[in-house]
Amino acid sequence: MNIARKDIDATSAIITMNIVKADYEEAVEKTLRKYKQRANVPGFRPGNVPMGMVKKMFGKAAMADEINNIISEKLLAYIKENNIQILGEPLPNKTEQKEVNFDKDEEFEFKFDIAIAPENKLNLSDKIAVPYYEIEVSDEMVEKEIKAAQDRCGSYEEAQEVVESDVVKGEIVEMRTKTKEKEDGIKSEDAILCPKYMKDEDQKALFVGAKVGASVSFNPKKAYGNEAEIASLLKIKKEEAANVDADFKFTIKSVTRFKPAELNQELFDKTLGEGVAKSEAEFKNSLSENIKKSLVMDSDYKLMLDAQKVLAKEAFGEVAFPDAFLKRWVSETNEKISAEDLEAQYPMMLEDLKWQLTKNKIATDNNVKIEEGDMMEFAKKTAQVQFAQYGMSTVPTDVLENYAKEMLKKKESAQQIVERVLDEKVLEVVKSKIKLDVKKVTIDEFNKLFQEQAQ
Repeated sequence: MNIARKDIDATSAIITMNIVKADYEEAVEKTLRKYKQRANVPGFRPGNVPMGMVKKMFGKAAMADEINNIISEKLLAYIKENNIQILGEPLPNKTEQKEVNFDKDEEFEFKFDIAIAPENKLNLSDKIAVPYYEIEVSDEMVEKEIKAAQDRCGSYEEAQEVVESDVVKGEIVEMRTKTKEKEDGIKSEDAILCPKYMKDEDQKALFVGAKVGASVSFNPKKAYGNEAEIASLLKIKKEEAANVDADFKFTIKSVTRFKPAELNQELFDKTLGEGVAKSEAEFKNSLSENIKKSLVMDSDYKLMLDAQKVLAKEAFGEVAFPDAFLKRWVSETNEKISAEDLEAQYPMMLEDLKWQLTKNKIATDNNVKIEEGDMMEFAKKTAQVQFAQYGMSTVPTDVLENYAKEMLKKKESAQQIVERVLDEKVLEVVKSKIKLDVKKVTIDEFNKLFQEQAQ
């Protein structure tokens, strides 16, 4: 077998593979002997089919399969052994490839197009400057976090008089007149409503101040103006709710009120862990620090977005990429993408490719490695965030570890974690080597930066 490479330009080449009979003959004979043992041919017992008949029946298919195996194995081995940094995957050449005839030929020539990654010239140093937006923690943000903690740890209690945010339960009956119920009208003994969600202020005011046992006459259509909400209240179908325009009598059976948790030691312990904060001032300071840590993640994310463009430009400058090949590769490996969509999406695909190459060079140059422990720690951190979203800020270590192990058992989530860990490690390298142009901003100013970037 002979494999040769012919460069077309700096980023394109053709690899030619010449395969002769000696390259595949032994493997094909071995395959045919297996076929002979398993072949089920009328008139012959299993294993006794003449080899000549086996070759006639299966020889060409066995040869084609083995040649394809040789191509797959040797082509990738050649690329690896010669340290060719290809983009995408090799594709069959369409201009120089000769016709292949497995029925007549014994020697074959295969040609493949490859795209070669341009030279990456990135050299991280403090000569490269990227803005770093440090978000300031405001008193408003701390107060908002305190309220969220109080709401998470709050409780419900019975009340005797309705305020706007209460949950009101009772019997609802459709009325024919102000004092008489409608015969065969809509009726429900366990209706539930909350005045807060009524769109009409006049209808809402009918309930606010009403006491348990009182009856309130109101119009659901005026109150909500939404068929889905009316259907839910009256326990009827949405289509039926469209025709509801009558007054209803709501007799209040109970009023349930949400009571936020008090700002005390119990709340401090539930939110931060036992003994972390022992006073309101310490509680606020701890929350402020937690907010600051979470904002660092946002700042780092913005840094990485900005750094991608700067570093990719440092790495490749204005060098040309093999666009025609890359578009062909995307098209042939993704049949669902149309030519129009490919043209529209290609600039973003190219930017992503440049950053992937740049990220890999940073990782290689700085000996970045991902250990099992790194993946476990990231999975635990991810699990902790997910639990926190459900109000569980303090989760036992063994629960986090078991949750993380389950995440890592799944191939897809494990691969995502590998990529996220690599992103984090590369970011740390970048932060330590380039110049960060620190700019202090408010959360509103920071969010506006993303809005401007999206435009």
